[in-house]
Amino acid sequence: MNSTRVSLSVISSLLIGSSAVADVLPNVQKESSWYADAKTAVINKTQQTTTTKAKNVILFVGDGMGVSTLTAARILEGQLQGKSGEEGYLSFEKFPYSAQVKTYNVDAQTPDSAGTMTAMMSGVKTDAGVIGVSEKIERGNCATVAGNELITAIEIAEIKGLSTGVVSTARITHATPAATYAKSADRNWEDVSDMPSTAVQQGCEDIASQLVNFEKNLEMRFPGINVDGLEVVMGGGRRHFLPKDASHNSADARSSVEGDRTDGRNLTAEWQAMYPNGKYVMDQAGFDAIDAATTERVFGLFNESHMQYEADRENDISGEPSLSEMTAKAIDVLDNNDKGYMLVIESGRIDHGHHAGSAYNALTDTIEFAKAVKAAVDSTDPEETLILVTADHSHVFTIAGYPKRGNPILGKVVNIGKTDPAMAADGMPYTTLGYTNGLGFRNLQTETDADASYNDAPLTGRQDLTTVNTNTSGYHQEAMIPAGSETHAGEDISLHAMGPGAHLTQGVIEQSVVFHIISKSLGLIENQ
Repeated sequence: MNSTRVSLSVISSLLIGSSAVADVLPNVQKESSWYADAKTAVINKTQQTTTTKAKNVILFVGDGMGVSTLTAARILEGQLQGKSGEEGYLSFEKFPYSAQVKTYNVDAQTPDSAGTMTAMMSGVKTDAGVIGVSEKIERGNCATVAGNELITAIEIAEIKGLSTGVVSTARITHATPAATYAKSADRNWEDVSDMPSTAVQQGCEDIASQLVNFEKNLEMRFPGINVDGLEVVMGGGRRHFLPKDASHNSADARSSVEGDRTDGRNLTAEWQAMYPNGKYVMDQAGFDAIDAATTERVFGLFNESHMQYEADRENDISGEPSLSEMTAKAIDVLDNNDKGYMLVIESGRIDHGHHAGSAYNALTDTIEFAKAVKAAVDSTDPEETLILVTADHSHVFTIAGYPKRGNPILGKVVNIGKTDPAMAADGMPYTTLGYTNGLGFRNLQTETDADASYNDAPLTGRQDLTTVNTNTSGYHQEAMIPAGSETHAGEDISLHAMGPGAHLTQGVIEQSVVFHIISKSLGLIENQ
């Protein structure tokens, strides 16, 4: 595949420690109208207020965390503390600046995570289902990738000499985290077994392999630069790094053969050979043993697939760290670099809870996400660290009826001044929370794994909830339209900011502007 080259003068400026990176942007990126328009939007805001440069940037992404999710999670968090709930705030909702973000993909009114995260990471909106490449490519066609690769904020931060990290509760090869480091014609190419043979023959590299080869690939794209690779990688998805051979199973493997790779490669072993001073961990004990003050880098894969929902985490075989624990540890490792760092943290399972039709799991993961943001705020200096909190898209998740103040957010609607549930026109009670589409009603009682919903066919339409306790962890809300999985929604999501450059977060913006806020604050691109 073609590599992007930079001039000797640029290489020289990088090697002598230039404060900003000039011309590493591929032409396809610089010439993109998405990139130019988003850059202009940030420049216009910069002219209004003097920008204080950030030393560090932390980008939090609550996957699927739309505004209705924020509202419901805020209320649930308060009610779990014995309050009415409505008066509260999630930690980041008190940040001084916020904006509404338009999430559509180039080819989709309602987006997917690959296209939305690519926009945030590169400043370029692109098609649904593709990662780190422009809209000029054809999804699933490896031959169209060359020349259309975009460079991400994480990659530019590496070139600048900052430490970098990616953390997710989803598989680390899943669309949102992958968009920080990978270039792929299809988000589903998580390992070589997921790829068509033609793509492999044409030289496209699977996403897991790209993660392990991040340092090498970046140096090949820009001959003459010298980077040291990602310092922190933590999430799920071990199956994509291990060969399809039971002898390579991890201690907490759930499948008889944990690995999926058909090329015989053990990427965890390859990573350890590349970084002999690094720590590869796969459980809570290994995580707890990491000494952040002396550890050079961490590679944590805590589950065969996605990490557990927060509510289900105690049921993990070998134990998993929480998102807030991973956040605090990542910061402690990355801040060993005096030049600064860039860290991307995703709560991936908010999205999965919604897809399964479980408000309980989506909301409890959102509450943990807010705790992770607070952990970051508590661990950093607000004078030198820009913290951005956003989502990639929303869900068809609704808050309906006229429940009275303090009514249990997971409960049935009880009107103002009443004690009994309100009745719909069909003579049956209904819940405040619901979904437009999806698998629909489930009464799984004390189940804490939302994915158990997929064991049965969709059961949509109205159900008699008179004797059903809808406040339990296993209750899944009714849905109107049957579907194998609840879908994303297309409305705007929110962006919250504090720290140097936070004032750039205002108004209604395109999702591609997020990259330019990061770039302006960190000084990633000259003349930005």
